[in-house]
Amino acid sequence: MSDRYRTLLLLRHAKSDYPDGVADHDRPLAPRGIREGALAGEWIAANVGTVDAVLCSSATRTRQTLERTGITAPVEYVDRIYDATPGIVIEEINAVQSRFDADVSTLLVVGHEPVMSMLAMSLADEESSSGPAAQKLSAKFPTSSIAVLRVSSPWDQVAMRGAELVDFHTAR
Repeated sequence: MSDRYRTLLLLRHAKSDYPDGVADHDRPLAPRGIREGALAGEWIAANVGTVDAVLCSSATRTRQTLERTGITAPVEYVDRIYDATPGIVIEEINAVQSRFDADVSTLLVVGHEPVMSMLAMSLADEESSSGPAAQKLSAKFPTSSIAVLRVSSPWDQVAMRGAELVDFHTAR
């Protein structure tokens, strides 16, 4: 990889509630999710640092998760991330520089399962990715989990097997 890395964070929304009569897109966070969203933000701040931009699903639980993290970077709410495939999310990542005015070194994507785990595993280059992180990720991608990937290519060139999985953490 080159001297200039970019960091891609894939965050699965925190634990959601299942109120009667509420559509899936509109489900809010459960009390546990409110706490875990804050813990995810604390972990990102302590272990990754500043987030430059955020792509977030338009669903209520992802918006509330992002709010609870305390991350104040510019954000784009993207309907396509709500019910996405890894390819759709990669297309959104590829468009990052056209969405945000500033240079984006660290990008946070807040989304859902099963796409977050599939995306992380699809992006990760097996040879350069962290063994323990890959093992934890492949076992399960629980709510409020964060996959940390490092990429050397510009955002518009991020592709399958084009990243290194460097960490995986579940905020609890």
